[in-house]
Amino acid sequence: MIEKILIVEDVAQSRAFMTAILSGIFSDAEILEAADMRTAFFLCERHQFNLALVDLQLPDGDGYGVLRKLDQTQDDVTAIVTTAMGSDSAIVAALSAGADGYLLKSDPPDLIASHLRQIPDGTPPLSPAIARRVMDHFRQTGPSVDDNATLTRREAEVLSLVGRGLRVSDVAGALELAPSTVSSHIKSIYRKLNISSRAEAAYQAARLGLLTGDRPR
Repeated sequence: MIEKILIVEDVAQSRAFMTAILSGIFSDAEILEAADMRTAFFLCERHQFNLALVDLQLPDGDGYGVLRKLDQTQDDVTAIVTTAMGSDSAIVAALSAGADGYLLKSDPPDLIASHLRQIPDGTPPLSPAIARRVMDHFRQTGPSVDDNATLTRREAEVLSLVGRGLRVSDVAGALELAPSTVSSHIKSIYRKLNISSRAEAAYQAARLGLLTGDRPR
């Protein structure tokens, strides 16, 4: 359930635009805004967010730092980049910093709303152009996976559910584990597969055949 949302965007018109979309989708959620990185850091230290929309270009820094701060301070947040930057370097850097999705501001408003509406269902929001570039990038290069890195049965179960878009709390409930235990498994998976984001986790889960049929046995 989305209860608290953070919007990090320096352009007032863009903040108002995102706030209007989010208010229409998550009517009961509290929405906090930050126009710069310093304010975003301040809010991250004092609140727990379920969802964060982060622009990459900020007057006193960049969104990558905010993504890393969210990863350090938030227990279970879905971090989505909302930006005009669509270069390969920006996409890879955002995913490496912990982004769970990537939306272009140039997308039609109804498409952006549609992507955001699917977040509670576990669907990673990716603009069509970004999704194609991410898949092309992984097909051509692929993460540098250690051939000797073998996932345990439990890690395979966790990766299967994370790959389907479930959040830490949902995975914990499905596997009857503590959220902290799930987080530890995810860190181990990321280390073994040399990945750093949910988008990469979904790709690896598909590559390993963990997104078809039942949970790994």
